[in-house]
Amino acid sequence: MSDFIVSARKYRPDTFKSVVGQASITSTLINSITSQKLAHAYLFCGPRGVGKTTCARIFAKTINCTHIVNGEACNECESCVSFNKGSSMNIHEMDAASNNSVEDIRLLIDQVRILPQMGQYSVYIIDEVHMLSSQAFNAFLKTLEEPPAHAIFIMATTEKHKILPTILSRCQIFDFNRIKLADIAGHLKFVAESEQIGFEDEALHVIANKADGGMRDALSIFDQIASFSNGNVTYNSVIENLNVLDDDYFFRLSEAFFEANLPESLNILEQIISGGFEGNQVLSGLAQHLRNILVSSDKQTIELLEVSDAAKQKYLLSGQKIPIQFLFDALNIINESELNYKTSQNKRLHVELCFIKLAQIKAEQEKFELLKKKLS
Repeated sequence: MSDFIVSARKYRPDTFKSVVGQASITSTLINSITSQKLAHAYLFCGPRGVGKTTCARIFAKTINCTHIVNGEACNECESCVSFNKGSSMNIHEMDAASNNSVEDIRLLIDQVRILPQMGQYSVYIIDEVHMLSSQAFNAFLKTLEEPPAHAIFIMATTEKHKILPTILSRCQIFDFNRIKLADIAGHLKFVAESEQIGFEDEALHVIANKADGGMRDALSIFDQIASFSNGNVTYNSVIENLNVLDDDYFFRLSEAFFEANLPESLNILEQIISGGFEGNQVLSGLAQHLRNILVSSDKQTIELLEVSDAAKQKYLLSGQKIPIQFLFDALNIINESELNYKTSQNKRLHVELCFIKLAQIKAEQEKFELLKKKLS
């Protein structure tokens, strides 16, 4: 039987320091531990795969550690060792998606009365807490408000708006953010080097972008590509496996539009559609591409460009070449086309009409400037 462990599990953080992209939250939790100012209930909110349950487990392990060093667990004491082995009697995890009834909460309440077998606290981690029924929430209220001194509740959810206000008011709430693209790409680089997997920086940035701020998704995609490419994660292998449009198409399109070369832009569209891509993917990708050129054209906004260094240089060159007013007009045309795409009967023609308008921008701007001169 294979000993392979997926990267999302193998490289799951086990200390606050190793958590990626949530520095403000981890520093707050460390400060509360070192100052011994622990709340009895916490609510961790945010998108999937950003570290909510991971931070809950690290926090639960650390507060029961007998040799805490600078707010981090020692990983050597009896409590830490039992937690790392998955045999801790002090930390209890419950999935509210499958245990959401009043009976399940009553069993939990009965369990809360039992003193911890080792360490100071019994920690109850309730994942997907928004899945609890209204009756279960109400049954939980009293215990959550006045728990025993040894009990700490850590609840995690992706849908904070579904939780009763009476529950929210009893918790310290931590909002986890989507992880920045650069942070995800950096962690993927660390994993690739640790696993001795070849990679291209641009490939890691495409994976990070596809993951949409979720580290778990990024690591899952990375494993998939590593298997597909036989341990060599290249840009071409990523766009082929993930069915992502190559940025080169968009650079060629933006240049064709700026040069008012309609035949060339329509030929590129044919190449894209022949590759199995839909018109809405072309429009959304083109909008993102032009937005990147726009932010790269000004020193004050250049930091908003989350791409690899090689791609950044391409955008900088395009930003120096294409005027800002052209980009504004192009983005407005694409935005309107995207809004009307779903209701269009002929999707291909709809995109082609958008391309015709984009190729006419320069001529329309020149006409406008000529008219202004005549009127002045």
